[in-house]
Amino acid sequence: MKKRRPATLIEVAERAGVSLTTASKAINGKTRVSEETRARVMAAARELSFTPNPIARGLTTGRTSTVGFIIADSMSHRFAVPVMLGAEAALGEIDLSMITCDARGDQTRSLELARMLAARKVDGVLIVGDNNADTASVTRHVDVPVVYVYGESDDASDVVHMPDDHNGIGLVADHLVGTGRRRIVHLTGPEHATAVAHRVDGLSARLREHDVRLATGVRYGHWSQRWARAAMTALLEELPDIDAVLCGSDQIASGVLVALDEMGRRVPDDIAVTGYDNWGVFALETEPPLTTVDMNLEALGAAAARDLFTIIDGGPPHGGVRRHACELVVRGSSVR
Repeated sequence: MKKRRPATLIEVAERAGVSLTTASKAINGKTRVSEETRARVMAAARELSFTPNPIARGLTTGRTSTVGFIIADSMSHRFAVPVMLGAEAALGEIDLSMITCDARGDQTRSLELARMLAARKVDGVLIVGDNNADTASVTRHVDVPVVYVYGESDDASDVVHMPDDHNGIGLVADHLVGTGRRRIVHLTGPEHATAVAHRVDGLSARLREHDVRLATGVRYGHWSQRWARAAMTALLEELPDIDAVLCGSDQIASGVLVALDEMGRRVPDDIAVTGYDNWGVFALETEPPLTTVDMNLEALGAAAARDLFTIIDGGPPHGGVRRHACELVVRGSSVR
């Protein structure tokens, strides 16, 4: 007789008509669950012969209740940390812990770390990449589920969670045009960076909807205040009548604000300035504070972690890129 597969937490949640997180909280005795809901979840667990004890369940399913988290590139730590915090919080809600490793930008090391984590019997692996370049896939080299976040895999069949940069920068275009700006320029990072390409495409598409064109071609450069300051100075000498500077990052916007101040241009009265990332080190410390785009990285990490758990718990992977909404944060650099 074929041995019956152990019931999954997802199945318990579906039987009880609640979310995965609520089912986990009810089974593990956490607060913020009504007694009625808890009773319904426990009844569903009994009906499905679900084993709630993590140690006993681990013996039954071979799981360790541990997930590996690989940071593909140390240079992306500023973005990886909020993703990690969101993932950790989501995993904590369903009683999973996390082992964090840093590949330091070395693709060979990333693969070695994935193999090491799989050998330690983690239940799955999250890999946080760099939005500027593809992440080398390790999925076919390990026998545990892998989900990628903030960095597209070079294998189209992998499960990937990304910010929707195409629409995110569109929100900025809507805002600038809505406040009457028409002579808009765009300063951004390296031309072949993935995030840059998505944002440029998104900006062009949204401006076409408004029947507005950039005052000049996109100026590509570095994620650098120094570069932005020099580029803005040269651009203003070439096009003195621009009324908005849409920047590809908050760091670039910070350098632009310095250049405008040096040239006696008032922000936002003469020229509006916007950034991207909502990085507090820049967005909140400039004068005036920056209007910018928040990629909601903690929510992105949480979504990737929940997706990974769904796959671990028996759900189909459904490979492909899931794009998550960004948010426009309006501050004094674009409106009076």
